[in-house]
Amino acid sequence: MKTIFDINFKNKKALIRVDFNVPLDENFNVSDANRIEAAKPTIDKILNDGGAVILMSHLGRPKGKEDKYSLSHIVYKIEEVLGKKVKFASDCRGEIAKEAAANLQNGEILVLENLRFYAEEEAGDVGFSKELASLGDVYVNDAFGTAHRAHASTTIIANEFPNDKCFGALLAKEIESINKVLKNSEKPVTAILGGSKVSSKITIIENILDKVDHMIIGGGMTFTFIKAMGGNIGDSICEDDKM
Repeated sequence: MKTIFDINFKNKKALIRVDFNVPLDENFNVSDANRIEAAKPTIDKILNDGGAVILMSHLGRPKGKEDKYSLSHIVYKIEEVLGKKVKFASDCRGEIAKEAAANLQNGEILVLENLRFYAEEEAGDVGFSKELASLGDVYVNDAFGTAHRAHASTTIIANEFPNDKCFGALLAKEIESINKVLKNSEKPVTAILGGSKVSSKITIIENILDKVDHMIIGGGMTFTFIKAMGGNIGDSICEDDKM
């Protein structure tokens, strides 16, 4: 498993897929910066090496280019957490993104606009991933929350960096923790899974069922299980097609 600690980023532009899908209040203030703080070790390591950082992420579930989902709203919080000035590109592709990336100097940080402003991101479009890949020298995946999805900025873009790709500190730590529990753990093992969608957890559940002794299901997806068992869930969230 190649991580950022196996690479010297001096004079390199690191294209980092982070998960900055943070909650915003009605005034577009970040109400929980945990995900930004979790990416700090990776960003700091690259900057300390003498490299530059290009951050790409999604925010919410926009339908096209919706300003309320613009990453420009969270730039101030990224600056607070990192303690450094952060540049912002009002697009994640095209000339705006290319120019911003080309002008980025060692020690600087650039945030690209919301990847999901383009349907090609979730569709895993190869052309879109190639555009993103052209912006950096090394690809770093540090977005644990979206790493399981075959999106343009995760699985697909990795193909554009056959020798210059790695995991960030956060993702590497999560993988180590999962391996520790599933492969080297002492029995009994209890797994706790949360989230709103059963559809995004079914594969995980199936993969770990025979490796754990107990499983606790929480979050919004609980209601799909309850309804499937004949329970009454009222108006609670439910994926009927997953019953």
